[in-house]
Amino acid sequence: MTLSLEEQARLTAGATMWTTGAVAELGLREVAMADGPMGVASGKIDEREVSILTPAPVSLGASWDLDLLARVGALVGNDAIARGVDALLAPNVNLARSPNAGRAFEYYSEDPLLAGLCGAAWVRGIQSTGTGAVAKHFVCNDSETERDTMNAVIDDETLRQVYLLPFELACEAGCAGIMTAYNRVNGDWCAEAAHALSIVRDEWQYDGVLMSDFFATHSTAATLNAGLDLEMPGPARFLGAKAADAVAAGEVSAERVADAAERVMRFARRFGGDKTPADLDANTLLTEAAVAGMVLLRNDGLLPLAADLPTIAVIGPNATAPCYQGGTFARIAVTPDAPTPLAAIEAEFAARARIVHEPGVDPQPRLPAMPVVPALDLGDGCTEGMTVEYFTGHDLSAAPLTRETRATNSLVWFHGVHEQTRFNEAGAVRARGWYTAPASGLHRFYVGATGPVSLWVDGVDVVARAEQPAASDIMGVLKAGDAAHADVALEAGQRVAVEVQFRFAPARAQGLWYGVRAPDTPDAMLARAVEAARAADAVVLMLGETADASVESKDRADTRLDAGQLRLAEAVMAANPRTAIVVNVGHAFDANFAEGAAALLVAWYPGQAFGTALADVLAGKREPGGRLPVTLARDEADYPAFSLKPAANGDLAYGEGLLTGYRGLRAKGIAALYPFGAGQGYTSFALGEPRVDGGAIRLTVTNTGNRTGSEVVQAYLAASPFALVAHARVTLAPGESAEVMLRPDSRVLRSMAGMASVTIRVGRSAEDVPLSVEFRLG
Repeated sequence: MTLSLEEQARLTAGATMWTTGAVAELGLREVAMADGPMGVASGKIDEREVSILTPAPVSLGASWDLDLLARVGALVGNDAIARGVDALLAPNVNLARSPNAGRAFEYYSEDPLLAGLCGAAWVRGIQSTGTGAVAKHFVCNDSETERDTMNAVIDDETLRQVYLLPFELACEAGCAGIMTAYNRVNGDWCAEAAHALSIVRDEWQYDGVLMSDFFATHSTAATLNAGLDLEMPGPARFLGAKAADAVAAGEVSAERVADAAERVMRFARRFGGDKTPADLDANTLLTEAAVAGMVLLRNDGLLPLAADLPTIAVIGPNATAPCYQGGTFARIAVTPDAPTPLAAIEAEFAARARIVHEPGVDPQPRLPAMPVVPALDLGDGCTEGMTVEYFTGHDLSAAPLTRETRATNSLVWFHGVHEQTRFNEAGAVRARGWYTAPASGLHRFYVGATGPVSLWVDGVDVVARAEQPAASDIMGVLKAGDAAHADVALEAGQRVAVEVQFRFAPARAQGLWYGVRAPDTPDAMLARAVEAARAADAVVLMLGETADASVESKDRADTRLDAGQLRLAEAVMAANPRTAIVVNVGHAFDANFAEGAAALLVAWYPGQAFGTALADVLAGKREPGGRLPVTLARDEADYPAFSLKPAANGDLAYGEGLLTGYRGLRAKGIAALYPFGAGQGYTSFALGEPRVDGGAIRLTVTNTGNRTGSEVVQAYLAASPFALVAHARVTLAPGESAEVMLRPDSRVLRSMAGMASVTIRVGRSAEDVPLSVEFRLG
């Protein structure tokens, strides 16, 4: 059967928010997609739609374990099948060019080869289940500041050798598709970036689907002629039927539309069929993966904790409020039975030690939870959360269209996805619940929304915001998540009715968020924490971020942890030098504050098994196996790319060229605080002399310690740009030796074309490469 031009054109745009078009006549059903990369995100961003939450890509990248990445990918693919999802919008193979990038937790590394190898391994894993992987965001979407308008200005050599390389590896792994980004590259919107897309289509001979990020198209002819095949989401805005019109007007060839339709159909044939999920042990794998990514940077022998410690103080906000992920639209609803780090530590150590806990600082500094019980019993078994009612129009005296109980303090709705009411028409939401004050004093109530909103406490309007953002600004307001607040005096045990009223104007998305903070003072929290530390035999100090610290459309201003947390760290280490600091972040950070700690462990965002994995590491049941996938510089000025603010004309210059990350520090002779590739476990290793054997480098690794552990051997091109060319991870028992093989990557070495041989440095990090060999090219 041959499709008509109109039928082909229809396939160039999605049918709905999350699906492609179907071709019933050819037996092709739609392809159902979901966002990633840490699991199968709910299309409704609904806390009740729980999925498996894996470690963040930065944590997986820290494992340097490609087999593990493939197994994690397969686990996600298995979960996608169970949820009726055919393809995931992942992996994210952009680079952590700056430590301040808002979505750095979604990037595997600052190094293009490591990022590409990790992304490719994850692609192979998820696609082994029959679930497609759509690599994103193509290309140079390495920051969030003004990402909808900024223009990445980059030379062709840097584009190809650094920022396209991870996508090249994903394509070679057979990824289902590539998603173009919101930004511009050298003046062209990414969906219209003909030069970059021609490299994918023509030079790499990639035959997968090239699709836009959601609402990231700006034209019809320019988009199709550049090589994009699929506009998302549906219904169409610029492609679809307009593609046929463009052919009729002579602006686009009929062959180009036919090619786009064929690529979409190939996508559907390959991934749109029925699949059967496998029976996988998710808990075991997620714990293994979380541990494998934890990077131990300092240890004077405190870790693992001795079995005979009488008292262990677990201090810090992230012990009970861990940060599992960033605040993107791809966030995963975490299973409610995931133990917090504190709960897991108590379960592991309570039989032999007394565990005390103090947060030291507010665990929810920006938007606290709203711990209420529903105003109405809807018979849904929910005993926590707000009763949420939906209305057509702004009249809250009318009967609500629908009601539900929502145990979250942040609600997001998309028109066409959520069916409670029509969010592209004027409407209203009312949320109600009962709050019981845990202490006497001033309670701070917060509320924010994408339109006029007010918050009432026992019938008194305490917060009101009348602003109605333009429809074009709704997504920015939603992503920023700013809230107004007011203080209300309550007595301990006092029960008050809380009501939030939100009236919205037509838009494609809406949002509402609220919370309440019980009375306590920073000085009192700090004093309790210091006293607990002073009385303990060892301290586990858990610092880091909240979910709104790493977000879409916003980059960080600096690399430092919260000032209150730094104050806490200084005071706790002064009170008890036997302090192990655990840092729960998703990016490179200023680690200077921890120089006085007995141990420093970077946990990243380690997924739902965070608590169990950390307890195992602290107890010595498992070894922290990670190595840094990013550089931790001594000073922010040392990072080759730091500022992410475009110029007044929107240009963001990639002026460091090939010398990104550790490459730039080495070129300037600057030592990092903790270099790329650094990390240690609970044992020690010796590296033998490397030798060249055909197209590989071989050397013997020996475990010289008294515990089983892992080493990551790394090989770097000595010539500028000093760059990772290979690595090998090996696990050995005490006294055991093994030969490892390093095969320098030809894609990195192609910049050395014309040379007979190159020097390869071998060692344990970008700054610890004492061994070298001459490696012949060609």
